[in-house]
Amino acid sequence: MTRVKQAVILAAGQGRRMGGRVPKPLLRIAGREILHRTLSALRTLGIEEAILVVHPDWRSAFESFLKANEFEAHLVFNVEPERGNGYSLHLARSAVEGEFLLLMGDHLYGTELLQDALRGKGLVVDPDPKYVDRDESTKVRIRDGRVIEIGKRLENPDAYDTGCFVLDPSIFVVTGELAAERETVELADVVRRAQLPVHVVSGEFWTDVDTPADLRRARRHLVALAVKGTGDGLVSRLINRRISTWISEFLVERLTPWQATWFTFGVGLLGGVLNLVSPVAAAAVYQLSSVLDGVDGEIARASLRASPLGGWTDSVLDRYVDIFYLSSLALVSKLPAWFWPVVAWALLGSVLVSYTTERYRAAFGEDMYRAVPAMRFLPGKRDERIFLTMVLVFLGLVQELFWTLAILTHLRVLLTLILGFRRRTA
Repeated sequence: MTRVKQAVILAAGQGRRMGGRVPKPLLRIAGREILHRTLSALRTLGIEEAILVVHPDWRSAFESFLKANEFEAHLVFNVEPERGNGYSLHLARSAVEGEFLLLMGDHLYGTELLQDALRGKGLVVDPDPKYVDRDESTKVRIRDGRVIEIGKRLENPDAYDTGCFVLDPSIFVVTGELAAERETVELADVVRRAQLPVHVVSGEFWTDVDTPADLRRARRHLVALAVKGTGDGLVSRLINRRISTWISEFLVERLTPWQATWFTFGVGLLGGVLNLVSPVAAAAVYQLSSVLDGVDGEIARASLRASPLGGWTDSVLDRYVDIFYLSSLALVSKLPAWFWPVVAWALLGSVLVSYTTERYRAAFGEDMYRAVPAMRFLPGKRDERIFLTMVLVFLGLVQELFWTLAILTHLRVLLTLILGFRRRTA
């Protein structure tokens, strides 16, 4: 359990560069508001209280958002946002009781970054940021573990400001001094005066959203990061995901995961129907459905809508598509009667490949692909079978296709059983 129980989120900016129609923290990126992502991450980490510093003009917008999404937060109002974000921090002083996490309302933070940030204190910096425009980012110079200079125009910086801080109430002595001395107080002024210690986090996701270009870049990153970490076959890694993430980036704010699931199911069934007209066209559409099969999961994860129900439904529908397509292909190919047991074994094996790993998860409560890394290298995943199907149908080798599927799938099931047995008895 984290020692930090509060988070202050600075959200009083007017967002003029983004059109000013809604405050930037309530902008939707990849189907979810920036603030929704931040509060969801805080909830995951056990941060019990969020303090939002907002402009009073946006009070109803923030209250409506919090109510609609069942989040709780304490609102602090800044009627003078032009005085700077350091002044916004100062206004939160009466609501803070101990160590707290300070976040920018227009930044996206990965849960892993925040989790790592809570292990340290001071300004969280990234020496090698991967998801931001470095030229536009705030840069930091460090000496003896503390900030000695900060600003956007620093040359040869030691690190970059993530907009994430772990602070304690002593910081309000500094903000109070600055607020008394000058009209505008920026966080950079606070960091310089306090010479905050730095906590280095590298490689984790974070980015700011100041312009429409930033928003588009953030959407692209969120979709790319939503790719399933394990379980993809070789074809998905090399081909399908390169296409599906591009499609998902376009559709993530236009379709729900459920709509994407059922659309992909329809495309898969269309492939089976097309066997009546042209097996070659049907095979191409079947492969298209394999590409689209990644879209619903990518949209779900990018928009924070992933659910066990969605994954379960998608898996069941995939089995229907495979059986329907292969059955219709066998029927139109005028195969000899003696060959139908081969077709049956190919159909059974296509179902058992996923069944064995899903039963493992149900029996032992762990993802087999994570628990047994060697699973990644076994041939015969669904994406690989569908691509192989397309190639062999294009070549007119239908009987060879069913022989291959019958052997390949059952060989994979056997190897899965062996690996699973070794895992559980080691």
